[in-house]
Amino acid sequence: MYFTYLLDLLRNKVCSIKTYYATGLLFVIMENTELWQSVLAQMQLHISKANFATWFQNTGIALKENEKVIISVPNAFSKEWLSNKYYKLMLKIMHDIDATIKELEFTINPQSLKALVVKEAADTAKIDIEQLKFDEFKINKETNLNPRYTFENFVVGSFNELPCAAALAVSENPGYAYNPLFIYGGVGLGKTHLIQAIGNQIANDPKKKKVRYMPSEKLVSGIVAAIRSNSMESFKASLAPIDVLIIDDIQFIAGKNKSQEEFFHVFNSLYEKNKQIILSSDRPPNAIPELEERLRSRLGGGMTIDVSLPDYETRLAILKTKLQEKNIKLPEDVLEYIASNVKKNVRELEGALNSLLIYYKINNNIPNLEIAKKLLKGFVFSPFDVANYKKIIETVAKFYNLEEKNLFDSTRRKEIVRPRQVAMFLLRKELKYSFPAIARKFGGKDHTTVIYAYKKILRESEENNKLTDELNLIKQRVYSG
Repeated sequence: MYFTYLLDLLRNKVCSIKTYYATGLLFVIMENTELWQSVLAQMQLHISKANFATWFQNTGIALKENEKVIISVPNAFSKEWLSNKYYKLMLKIMHDIDATIKELEFTINPQSLKALVVKEAADTAKIDIEQLKFDEFKINKETNLNPRYTFENFVVGSFNELPCAAALAVSENPGYAYNPLFIYGGVGLGKTHLIQAIGNQIANDPKKKKVRYMPSEKLVSGIVAAIRSNSMESFKASLAPIDVLIIDDIQFIAGKNKSQEEFFHVFNSLYEKNKQIILSSDRPPNAIPELEERLRSRLGGGMTIDVSLPDYETRLAILKTKLQEKNIKLPEDVLEYIASNVKKNVRELEGALNSLLIYYKINNNIPNLEIAKKLLKGFVFSPFDVANYKKIIETVAKFYNLEEKNLFDSTRRKEIVRPRQVAMFLLRKELKYSFPAIARKFGGKDHTTVIYAYKKILRESEENNKLTDELNLIKQRVYSG
């Protein structure tokens, strides 16, 4: 339809061939940009912010032809990682948006070519491209922090009041208030925002302390590279001048013994000089498996505090804050609908909002409640859609670093028995399965075994804070889809 309109202009000599070509080319680029922004908005819901910023920076659609989309990436490492880890998810998202897309291909970044094409088209047609801005990519190269994450735009509610107070105390007196500060909780609850807000506050202080933010994947890859090149002392020396070290998703260091050993030495060196250490994780230190006991003790030696799920009022406040940042308004009934129905986490809330903003930018029309309901079908929370037998088994196994089949082994090994009892407990508690039904699921065990497991976990959860934390984290993961 758009090209038919341009063709009419060309036939009637309203525009030149050069302008026709440039405008048409620009339209294709804009269409691809909108498609990619939609993909990015949904990818944010499925991976951590640290991973999102690491792997999707400087990516885009280079070409869309027939049933194939060619995605440009900055280097060979990104190409391999995205094609191995995220191919299926990206293809599913794209196919949901455009049913004609059936194949993806990755090409190493023709950024300069892409920039040249956009510039030529824009200069000729005199048309500006307005894109949705993904602020996750605005990184301070010196600190690795995203300047967007501040205390001013962090919405405080009952679910995160205590972690926020601790974070503020650390930002005012780094190295002495709570050291280390360990913040844990489920995916998408604002941990990354909070720990980076501390870093930004300290970095902007006139005292000019040196701050470094690092996802744990980068920490591990840095240690591995240093070991391979026999430059571990240089790696440690690069961290020695830092006043505040912030490590995101520290749980990924589990099972990596050499990395744990080297990080333990880095931790001690900084700690002994009263340098502030801030860590985030999806679980408390005592629930991270395959962690050296001395490192576990160090991680839990300061303030350990959790972030839980936001309530309705806080979800509504978060939506209004995000809109205020973007200087856009949506109808109150639309915001109330999102806050009432999108309950999984803050990231999911932002994703729902981004979907409406993409609609608004593409159609230049503010979505009403009816349109919002159609656009947000995939976001609306239903516990019965999310919590099921398969999800509970999968989540429990993953939480305890087991394969699902291990839960059904007839072994009495402690590392298997406890997770199995937790799975039985959750099937009874969350899905209301009968004891005989649970027994059948676990290979026809006597239902009295299931009753024993249920009562044991129930009793211990009332007496043992560690087990209570584990159950809460597992449930958060189950209900976060």
